[in-house]
Amino acid sequence: MFIVGLTGGIASGKSTVARRLVDHGAVHVDADAISREVVEPSTSGLEAVAAEFGAGVLADDGSLDRAALGAIVFADPDARGRLEAIVHPRVHARTAELIAAAEAADPAAVVVYDVPLLVEARRELQFDLIVVCEAPVETRISRLLTHRGMPRAEAERRISAQASDDERRAVADVVIDTSGSLQHTLDQVDALWADLSARAQDRARVS
Repeated sequence: MFIVGLTGGIASGKSTVARRLVDHGAVHVDADAISREVVEPSTSGLEAVAAEFGAGVLADDGSLDRAALGAIVFADPDARGRLEAIVHPRVHARTAELIAAAEAADPAAVVVYDVPLLVEARRELQFDLIVVCEAPVETRISRLLTHRGMPRAEAERRISAQASDDERRAVADVVIDTSGSLQHTLDQVDALWADLSARAQDRARVS
């Protein structure tokens, strides 16, 4: 098995890169999706969040009211820390389950762990390779305006709130430049896959 950490800022093309790797046969583990899964109705995660922050963070149907919770935690670092103490261990446990299942199904699997906060995730997971998707800020702003209808001020705020390109490059083994054509991006991913699959096969043979 070969574990790849995939990251990139908002509108950096990370989803396009992940889809292409999955098309080639990679197992996609999405940290954002898992973080939602662990606080779905009837989970211990949601029960713990409600116990910590009160019934006001629950919607009428019993699901998590993300806007209400966000209003609490984004303005209060201490509250955010308490939320992370509930969610992160559950995300890590679920991630470990999915990775173990992928390896059991195929010892030569390439697992792509898609995680925005990759630097933090590195404390919990040992990646074999870290891939960073990158495009100039102005390109990313244009994508947010065009594809998501986001106001420019909001696009700029979201980008500035995330790690910088330099911070991501500092942990990158491979940088995928998504600023050109779609085909240019896919060509880079195809070349990356050829390397990843070969390394995963070699590792499976050795073990």
